[in-house]
Amino acid sequence: MESSKPHAVIVPSPGVGHLVRSIELGNRLVADQNFRVTFFVVLEFQASAGESQLIQSAIAQKLLDIVVLPPVDVSGQVGPNSPTFTRLTAVMQEIRPTLRSAISDLKLIPTAIVVDVFGTPVLEIADEIHMLKYVFASSAWPLALILYAPILDKEVEGEYVDLKEPLRVPGCKSVRLEDVVDPLLDRTKHEYKVFLQVGSEMRRSDGVLVNTWEDLDTRTLKAIREEEGFGSVSVYAVGPLIKPAGPSASRSELLDWLDEQPIESVLYISFGSLGVLSAQQITELAWGLEMSQQRFIWVLRPPRKKDASADRGDDALNYLPEGFLSRTQKLGLVVTQWAPQSEILCHRSTGAFLSHCGWNSSLESILRGVPMIAWPLYAEQKMNATKLVEEGVAVRSKIAPTRGGGG
Repeated sequence: MESSKPHAVIVPSPGVGHLVRSIELGNRLVADQNFRVTFFVVLEFQASAGESQLIQSAIAQKLLDIVVLPPVDVSGQVGPNSPTFTRLTAVMQEIRPTLRSAISDLKLIPTAIVVDVFGTPVLEIADEIHMLKYVFASSAWPLALILYAPILDKEVEGEYVDLKEPLRVPGCKSVRLEDVVDPLLDRTKHEYKVFLQVGSEMRRSDGVLVNTWEDLDTRTLKAIREEEGFGSVSVYAVGPLIKPAGPSASRSELLDWLDEQPIESVLYISFGSLGVLSAQQITELAWGLEMSQQRFIWVLRPPRKKDASADRGDDALNYLPEGFLSRTQKLGLVVTQWAPQSEILCHRSTGAFLSHCGWNSSLESILRGVPMIAWPLYAEQKMNATKLVEEGVAVRSKIAPTRGGGG
């Protein structure tokens, strides 16, 4: 009977990447663990093409009870230049009254709630309704840093990026200063305080789920479970959870073009749903592709409006060098909307992936056997890039420490 099944509520923060892994987690709980799962979709704006495709696909599978909540407006709380970390946590704070009401209206009271790292403000609802509360993290090494951040805050004086040696996290690989996550770059900013609060709230949860597996992160998982300073939180490796490739029937012109290319000849370029380059970076990358005569598929987005170089409107194609598309029409494709990444990485013609090193993309590339060129942009992506290089599945240019990250 449905009423006898454990009932979990999953509430990811906005963004395609967050939706992908949370939907796959929900599907796994239903199919493998006989759960009932109510899945709340949180949107900051109207759903993007990628978000809409994922939502419709999840509805069609009929494994999860999908509830799309009204979009959240946080423009009065955070400025247009606010970092991703600050903006998403603000969205999850603002959604609490709506979510609280929606959960109360469910016929079957949930026994547990699962949020991602940005969603820890929602956990107070679990306390009110007496639900178990879990956090779903992407990768293990950044998780260790988040959990240990409240201790570092007490032990370290001054700015982390001004230290003369890497940040030491018990039992884990030390974090190089150039890999420090964006919220730790300036301890005077609001996002630093939010980061510390997230770490403290995760410590008070009933457990943390991580999208990894034991053999990939043996050392880090062992440290979180056994070393002092992590708050004795229970950690469960539940990965790898990635979006499966679609059926062969769901073809596109892009995949038809790939069919015509030589084996392992195409460079796939994508910086995720939130990652963007500056106008100058777009120009330089375009010239590099053209001069190298490298076959490519490039998922291109315009610079952020806060970027001074974003002076050619919202059409991403306006930022390409004049004549680039005509000169490279037989060499590659530029995609300005959603692209079927899982299918592209599975394709025999794809030979490498120029990636921002978001963990979803990293896992997809590892599991599909596609080597990566690492170009991390924000959040924990620099830490991910370092790990990928050490694992021998990516190459990366050398970068210098910086104050003030993007995203």
